[in-house]
Amino acid sequence: MSVRNVDAFPADEVKAGTGTKRQVLIGPDQGPNFAMRRFIMEPGGGMPMHTNSVEHEQYVLRGSARVQIGADVHHVKAGDVVYIPAGVPHNYQADEGAEPFEFLCVVPNEPDEITLVGC
Repeated sequence: MSVRNVDAFPADEVKAGTGTKRQVLIGPDQGPNFAMRRFIMEPGGGMPMHTNSVEHEQYVLRGSARVQIGADVHHVKAGDVVYIPAGVPHNYQADEGAEPFEFLCVVPNEPDEITLVGC
């Protein structure tokens, strides 16, 4: 597969999240080095504080949200770029409003252990 429309990929509920879906656009079977995922959070939706064993590079496509990375809280919007180092606790809370918060997330194709923090 070289080219496919984003609508061709299933959007799966993220069980730990609220109002959050994920599409795997490029997985380990297509790319040897990186995976690309699309996250869609409904207004008010989000993800609880957690860590990942791999870094995240993210590009915000639309909407806005509060993103906590370690002790720092950021308000991000369409056009922003976010970097989350491996092992750093982080969470997301999409702003209440008319449009969903949506971003692309690129991660290394390595085993990723996700740990919820404070649960």
